[in-house]
Amino acid sequence: MRKVGFTSTIPLEVVVAAGAVPVDLNNVFITNPESYSLIEDAELAGFPRNVCGWIKGIYGAVVSSGLTEMIAVTEGDCSYTKALMEVLSLQGVKVYPFAYPTSRSADLLKVEIETLMGHLGVDWEAVQAAKERLDRIRVKVREIDRLTWQEDKVTGEENHYFQVCTSDMNGDPDTFEAEVDALLAEAVHRPARRDRIRLAYLGVPPILSGLYDFLESQGARVVFNETQRQFAMPYGLPDLVEQYRAYTYPYDIFHRLEDIVRELKARRVDGVIHYVQSFCFRQIEDMVLRKSIDLPILTLEGDKPSSVDARTKIRVEGFLELLDDRQG
Repeated sequence: MRKVGFTSTIPLEVVVAAGAVPVDLNNVFITNPESYSLIEDAELAGFPRNVCGWIKGIYGAVVSSGLTEMIAVTEGDCSYTKALMEVLSLQGVKVYPFAYPTSRSADLLKVEIETLMGHLGVDWEAVQAAKERLDRIRVKVREIDRLTWQEDKVTGEENHYFQVCTSDMNGDPDTFEAEVDALLAEAVHRPARRDRIRLAYLGVPPILSGLYDFLESQGARVVFNETQRQFAMPYGLPDLVEQYRAYTYPYDIFHRLEDIVRELKARRVDGVIHYVQSFCFRQIEDMVLRKSIDLPILTLEGDKPSSVDARTKIRVEGFLELLDDRQG
């Protein structure tokens, strides 16, 4: 069956309308048991050491999976994507560029979506039908998010997993929906959790494993996963173009901040963990966040796939002690 990979969240409806299997290459990379070796393969192929681990992991994921068709987000995501697109094109991969306009212009975004539709051979009727199908799943994932912060019945890890998977519906919307249904059926019967500290997680999903479990072992829980929630298209907008204009991740930090500040207040967050990826331009946004958010912020940095290390654990423990003292 035809598979179409992509480097970042794109209008998933177009790929589904084409009858193709959507493949978020970030998920393929990070869930690979040999994810570290994918980075090593990229470096052996010539990628510099001081290039973002996600880009090298995506390269390794494409090569190892044998994908021959992919969409590269050339504006609104990693600044290295254009070079990655060129390297993969030389290796015979058919690459379609997609750009989120910096201006958030509806007209320009519609042109980008229609260009992508032309590449994949679909029309608006098919895309709208795919949107209605995907939106039914997104509504259920929004309920998982609500159970996380309003009823305290879902863990930060579960919240992260189900929202991040909406980027490609795990390649199979029907199977993914059944997994969502199973979690919902079980979670509603759980007793409410009694975590001392409520956290927000800002930034890209972590390349580190074990962070959520460690936080909960210390009496804290993430009740707001910023970017992962955006993957799930949280606003329920019926118009496809407006849906991807409202999606905050590819646009400027101030557009993101409107959503962040609103959710921090609604979810009664005590403190913020801001994750940044080594060698990523988004590290600079940490300065803006610190000046714009009136809550304690701990910035964590990751480079390559690994478990949370001892130094990071010590920093997290110190941060949680600070938040405990503020509550006392």
